[in-house]
Amino acid sequence: MKSFLLIYSTVDGHTKNISKEIGSHIKENFDVTIMSIDEVTQKTLIDHDRVLIGASIRYGKYRANVFKFIKENINILRDKSAAFFSVNVVARKKEKNLPETNPYIIKFLKKTQWVPSYIGVFAGKVEYPKYGFFDKHTIRFIMWLTKGPTDITQSYEFTDWKAVESFSSLISS
Repeated sequence: MKSFLLIYSTVDGHTKNISKEIGSHIKENFDVTIMSIDEVTQKTLIDHDRVLIGASIRYGKYRANVFKFIKENINILRDKSAAFFSVNVVARKKEKNLPETNPYIIKFLKKTQWVPSYIGVFAGKVEYPKYGFFDKHTIRFIMWLTKGPTDITQSYEFTDWKAVESFSSLISS
């Protein structure tokens, strides 16, 4: 059976949850391994037939480890059937929920010069009660600016799980 490595870079864990969901959809056709980007070695990468990298946005940026990983492994990624997905709250808006319209995906592709075989974008989650004082109020301000929910006693999940399932089918074909 072919193997699929699902790599995630996450701040609050939602990208890991999306990776697990994708894994649950493709496990009938692949041996699935799910790992944090910080745990993946070049050997692990080479030993898998397919690769998916998922990364989240916080304050308009991906974590530095995503760019470092891709830079160090660009040749391996280019030689494989490799996919990428982004998790960001901006994708909750219909006009920004496609790879070609999502500003974070567009910037990512320019910066990395990597062209994955498949690209997905999913709206994330805002969990105000879970955040510390600074994050809670900074994210609330950003949400206010972008006309999102600002009640800091609530959590808001924007992820379209049917889109995650569709992406899973696409990358496993």
